[in-house]
Amino acid sequence: MKLKGIVEDVDRHGNVRLYYRVKGKPKVRLREKPGTAAFVREYECAEQGIPYGKAAPTPAKPPVARSFRWLCEQYYRRAASTVSEDTMARRRRVLDDICALHGDKPFELMERRHVTALRDGKLETPGAANNLVKAVSALFAWAIEVGEARTNPCQGIKRLKSGDGFHSWTLDEIAAFEARHPPGSTARRALAIFLFTGLRLSDAAILGRQHITDGWIRIRPKKTGKSSGVEVNLPILPELDAELSHVPAGQLTFLVTEYGKPFAIKGLGNKMRDWCDEAGLPQCSAHGLRKAGAAIAAENGATSDQLKAIFGWTTSQQADLYTRAAQRKKLAEVGAELLKRPEVKNTNVPPNVPLLSVT
Repeated sequence: MKLKGIVEDVDRHGNVRLYYRVKGKPKVRLREKPGTAAFVREYECAEQGIPYGKAAPTPAKPPVARSFRWLCEQYYRRAASTVSEDTMARRRRVLDDICALHGDKPFELMERRHVTALRDGKLETPGAANNLVKAVSALFAWAIEVGEARTNPCQGIKRLKSGDGFHSWTLDEIAAFEARHPPGSTARRALAIFLFTGLRLSDAAILGRQHITDGWIRIRPKKTGKSSGVEVNLPILPELDAELSHVPAGQLTFLVTEYGKPFAIKGLGNKMRDWCDEAGLPQCSAHGLRKAGAAIAAENGATSDQLKAIFGWTTSQQADLYTRAAQRKKLAEVGAELLKRPEVKNTNVPPNVPLLSVT
């Protein structure tokens, strides 16, 4: 990034510090990570003499027509109603960082090798690298749909292996949580909701009596509400019904705080974190229960389409991960029998003599 007035200063411990230093203006320490949109905003504040974080810098000049930044601003404005606010916010953070480096370049010249180079700049964090490709792919998919672009430069780019992500609960861990949190407690009710509905935090936080009809849960997941609009319909299993029976008659939302108020999404996640810690399960989380439920259903014979219906997935990609894992486990269980050694039929072999020593 060619930004004027940026100087480096190495302290006595060998740490490199960046400053904005221009003659006639105050020297300002720059703390954001270079190459990010936040760093550019901090630089602009320093350049204009505005305390960073206290006020926004004056708007930058209009984006260059048909530039990558121009396309992003079109996307933010025109596609806002097609995805959830959280999804758009995540994509915007990624795309703004790219704009900080390449915003004025024509988006129509972006090729797969360019996206791959951007991705490979985040190899140390595979999850972030994959999110970059997903954000750019979503941008160009929209651009193609509205006639602004002809091709998607992300087509054919493979995802990096990023591990298993959230830890999937084991049956022993579920039992340990239940042993710590008795039936009727809010913690136990949360466990039952996550495990027997597969709902995400954003949906579990609002689940209530308004979503129950004739023993069925009917809810439109927040994450896909604007994109696919798919509705999840699930029967209430006996284990979940037993926990919901403890909800006071006048309480609309099933999970509430100690003050009787519905949880915020982050608040419910933090509370689940506390409940897991109390049960001695620091590795477990709310999302891990969603994964555990999918694995249990797949191992019990659920098909890819059935998993999609349960968990609100609109494609088979995620569902197939669980069905393939379950099939491999069953195949290994049956195939392991083939590892057994055949019985030795040579009766001339002396007793207690190793088989390999026989000549």
